[in-house]
Amino acid sequence: MPRPLVFVLLALMCFQHGKAQVLGFAMDGGKQKVYIPFELHNNLVVVPVILNGRLPLKFILDTGVRTTILTDRVFSDILNLRYSRKYTIAGPGGEKLVDAFVTNNVAIHLPGVTGLGHAMLVLEEDYLELKNYLGADVHGILGYELFSRFIVKIEYDRKVITLMTPEAFHPRRSFKSMPMKVEDTKPYINAEAYVSDSVKIPLKLLVDSGASHGLVLDPESDKRIRVPSPSLASVIGRGLGGVITGRIARIPQLDIDGFRVMAPTVNYPDLNSYTDTLKATNVFRNGSLGGEILRRFTVIYDFPHERIYLRKNGDFKNHFFYNMSGIEVKAKGSTLKEFEVTEVRKGSPAEEADVRIGDEVVEVNSFASPDLTLNLINSLFNYRPGKRVVMYVKRKDQILKKRFLLRSPI
Repeated sequence: MPRPLVFVLLALMCFQHGKAQVLGFAMDGGKQKVYIPFELHNNLVVVPVILNGRLPLKFILDTGVRTTILTDRVFSDILNLRYSRKYTIAGPGGEKLVDAFVTNNVAIHLPGVTGLGHAMLVLEEDYLELKNYLGADVHGILGYELFSRFIVKIEYDRKVITLMTPEAFHPRRSFKSMPMKVEDTKPYINAEAYVSDSVKIPLKLLVDSGASHGLVLDPESDKRIRVPSPSLASVIGRGLGGVITGRIARIPQLDIDGFRVMAPTVNYPDLNSYTDTLKATNVFRNGSLGGEILRRFTVIYDFPHERIYLRKNGDFKNHFFYNMSGIEVKAKGSTLKEFEVTEVRKGSPAEEADVRIGDEVVEVNSFASPDLTLNLINSLFNYRPGKRVVMYVKRKDQILKKRFLLRSPI
């Protein structure tokens, strides 16, 4: 895999700088189990948090990051947090990408759980635009500190997280248990994939709950991993360095310790594209397993004992589809109720219907404001091949009606 373009060794520095402080989560009132409802946006788990007992925010629960991240300095300034250090995160050739700050001794509260003495990385600005691309208020990322302290059960279908102390955890027989190696604070599992109809290879995959995709495979990690045909050039992610480009295709099958995931879509990152700078690591891997596959299970993470437990849910057999409209939309405005078309794929149904970049989506299949959300728009655009979409867009001072049929590009 390409070497990281920036050093998220920032996280290590955070811990070193704050090492004299008490760091850790504990359940309130000496409880051994806590239930936390969550929101699911584009396959990402979003939980409510309160910083320093004053500021209610929402963070993504992400197995792929080490240190808590606040995505915009404006929130830490509201709390008058003091910064112990400033970093300039650089890309190739020392080119500046972003500025970030470290603040220490932060209190992080979740429902029924309190964490004291945390270090937190604060970005100068909201470079990631999480709220715009998720269509919901999201202000940060919470990772290893929580997973290392508790057994974490995520029920995607019920939208409930259960945190348990290791002593209170007793896995049910309905779950499949498999080894999970925690390296550099991140979880990895072994799997197998048919990368073509006749070639099956072993894989080492990062389990990345903070990624929307289903599966990423890196052709640089194994010469047998090749982009199959047909494939589609696309933006496959966003990091601090900007967009991550690559190709999207489909493989016949992914095997996860007996679970057969059929015909998943796969992202293949371009060699020269920026890596996800928040998840940079020197640990070898063939790719990563993300939310589009994880949400088809109830998942239990046992970091202390390096085990992961899986049980299929009702979404397991759902087909994998990728952007059958050809439109990328982001939410704007203070209430995230304005929806702007940011990309239109060439040769897509949307382009054939003359949808253009800059159009504002005001109605889709009879859903209009205030009922329209980015989650709903994306689900309507990816319902099933052949589904008719009738949408209205605002272009300058005109309201235009657009019709097209969804079509799978791969």
